[in-house]
Amino acid sequence: MTVMVDEPLSQRDHGLLDKFLALDTPEGLRAELIDRKIVVSPPPGSRHERTIARINRQVMLHSATAFDFSGNMGLVLPGAGGLPEYVIPDGTFAPLDLDVYDNDDSWSVADGIAMVVEVTSSRAEPDRKAKRYGYARAGIPMYLLVDRDEDRVILFSQPDGKDYARTDQAPIGKGLVIPEPFGFELDTSDFV
Repeated sequence: MTVMVDEPLSQRDHGLLDKFLALDTPEGLRAELIDRKIVVSPPPGSRHERTIARINRQVMLHSATAFDFSGNMGLVLPGAGGLPEYVIPDGTFAPLDLDVYDNDDSWSVADGIAMVVEVTSSRAEPDRKAKRYGYARAGIPMYLLVDRDEDRVILFSQPDGKDYARTDQAPIGKGLVIPEPFGFELDTSDFV
């Protein structure tokens, strides 16, 4: 796979990128390159996965538009400083006709993705900051973060190339409006 970068990579960045792409991650673990760090995570717990399933079901039942859903799809995002980031969102929603699903590459570009979803686990900080900024740099219109440590659900929208200009949030247990093209209120009452 060829990765386009905005500026030349330093020797250190080349080495890090080469090491990351050559990783032979044991089955069940997932590796990401976030903010110039290789992050290896264990499989998510069942409560984490249940929350993703609840979000997916609501999107499929209530959205004004039909979407494909992918759990754990690898995305290549523009990095802050030239080094691309390789992330695996907990959930990705894309229009039914998006070509990103038409190949077997491990890593896809984020073009056309409508919303990504993360549910915090043992390492919440990358979800709160580094991934948020990466998704904004990629121009993904919406980023839904279920922050279980802080008992809140946050929707970041209106990416400006560096961050999201709009933030809407609700405590877990309350509804959160997900605007068009989704167009419904997310019920968070059974998020754990």
